Amino acid sequence: MLRPSLFALFIACASFAAAETRVPKSQAEISLGFAPVVKQASPAVVNIYAKIIRQGRANTLFSDPFFQDFFGRGFSEPRQRVQNSLGSGVILSDDGYVVSNYHVVGMATEIRVVATDRREYSAQVVLGDKESDIAILRLEDATDLPYLQMRDSDQVEVGELALAIGNPFGVGQTVSSGIISGLARTGTATGNARGYFIQTDAAINPGNSGGALIDVNGNLIGINTSILTRSGGSNGIGFAIPANLVAEFLRQAQSGNDSFVSPWAGMAGQHMSADIAESLGLVIPQGVVISDLHGLSPLAEAGLRVGDVVTHVDGDEVNSPAEMKFRMSVAGVGGTSVLTLLRGDSSEEIEIALIKAPETPSADETTLDDQTVMPGLEVSRINPAVISRMGLLLSQTGVVVVDAGPYGGRSGLRAGDVVNSVNGQDIQHPNDLVDALTDPGRRLQFDILRGGRTVSLRFRL
Repeated sequence: MLRPSLFALFIACASFAAAETRVPKSQAEISLGFAPVVKQASPAVVNIYAKIIRQGRANTLFSDPFFQDFFGRGFSEPRQRVQNSLGSGVILSDDGYVVSNYHVVGMATEIRVVATDRREYSAQVVLGDKESDIAILRLEDATDLPYLQMRDSDQVEVGELALAIGNPFGVGQTVSSGIISGLARTGTATGNARGYFIQTDAAINPGNSGGALIDVNGNLIGINTSILTRSGGSNGIGFAIPANLVAEFLRQAQSGNDSFVSPWAGMAGQHMSADIAESLGLVIPQGVVISDLHGLSPLAEAGLRVGDVVTHVDGDEVNSPAEMKFRMSVAGVGGTSVLTLLRGDSSEEIEIALIKAPETPSADETTLDDQTVMPGLEVSRINPAVISRMGLLLSQTGVVVVDAGPYGGRSGLRAGDVVNSVNGQDIQHPNDLVDALTDPGRRLQFDILRGGRTVSLRFRL
């Protein structure tokens, strides 16, 4: 039986989740370590087993009718490959909403979730986004589940203690400790030019993806997603998606969205280098320089121009386009944000509307049929929504390949290729492409724009 004094210390330590963030001070707290907070938080972290079925390539040799007569048509059909994925997830609500990484479950055909008490659930992805690498799952027939409260990740500071909870290498739920090593990590530092991450030195290994990064109060501050490593194991440089973005994903999932809707800035920008800052007469390099604006951009409508420097979004400092996107995504579509910008020697604040990327003009997405020489080729007219979804240049117009299909892929076309012309015929609308690929003759030439370069594909039919 615990003596009263030790029992009081135990209760004080076990209940520190409700207090302000702090480090252990007394000998009793040091002896207990992180046990109370782990005991509180770990039931809300689950193991995820996902099955992905991929189509293999057909054997072209057996596509020949001669061989099919001998071996049957089954030999020419593509073989399916089953790929298993292992990861972690975090329960966000008592009725079964779970967050994980898109790369763990986004393409899964079957998902099994195992809780710490060994209960198993089937799950479905209800909202996912490959670019953000976040997926929200819904557990079937789940009620009264333990879940983690999300902390305002903007209040996280470098040097705070942090715990990573997940299922590394499938060995079972594991806890590792460290600190917050950095904030607002983007670009080459993370290997993901579009992401925005919290950095930690708590050990993160394969299988930890989608697991929880928590503070010493047991609050969720991020979802572990990636590491920088040469060996494949943890080198003490791990990254987590901030809880504020996870909260917006959860809100949209609970509202019934099946895809994540992020505000559209309609701009291209670059971080402020020392050389650019000097050319603009700035003492300290800070902010994002606007290098291009779409005509329908809410920034353009609010009066911003190419060359303006955005330094803050809603009072939070931004130093890269990824940071701007993160701040606007957290604010959500339908509201407004206040941008602080530098123009010449003056600084001002401008309010912009947070809108979805417009579907103007209509995309008129089209899948070519058997009347053309490339059935299955899927194309779309380019508009702001398509530009945003496919990562095209803001100035791009015309027709883009959404899915090359079996014949287009064999001819060298790829998703994201912008078709300028076919056999010299200008392509501005999907119908133009349908016409050009209906009885085109014996020769075919595609002039396309790929990655900013013009490429010609020539072949005989």
